[in-house]
Amino acid sequence: MHENFYHNVKVYYEDTDAGGVVYYANYLKYLERARTEALASIGLSNLQLKNKFGTLIIVKSCNIEYKKSAYLEDELNIRSFIKSVTKTSFLMNQFITKGENIIVEAKVHLVFVNEKGKPIKVPDVIFENFKPYFCNSIRL
Repeated sequence: MHENFYHNVKVYYEDTDAGGVVYYANYLKYLERARTEALASIGLSNLQLKNKFGTLIIVKSCNIEYKKSAYLEDELNIRSFIKSVTKTSFLMNQFITKGENIIVEAKVHLVFVNEKGKPIKVPDVIFENFKPYFCNSIRL
């Protein structure tokens, strides 16, 4: 059984348009913050990955569906889990909810690359520590 990683965000004035509706690109920022905090939950940071393991995590693709809007001062929750794993990448599902309603659904393909942008093997420390968030912990 896999676990989910949860991260909460509050919608600030700077996140909205003149009508108080969250600007669509800001949902991508919320998703990124949740992924960064998930990494922190296993005791790592993006800077540590770069300095200790010579790897960066980049978004290869993101399929996002906006179902409903969020508004100024809404409290949002981002649920994340890893749907599948290859030697060099993760496919992560992320859901932004407001109360019980899913307002955004995203499928994000994350690739581990070296500083020259070449895909590299997911470092074992990340693979092992992220296992609880895997939907299927078998490495492909």
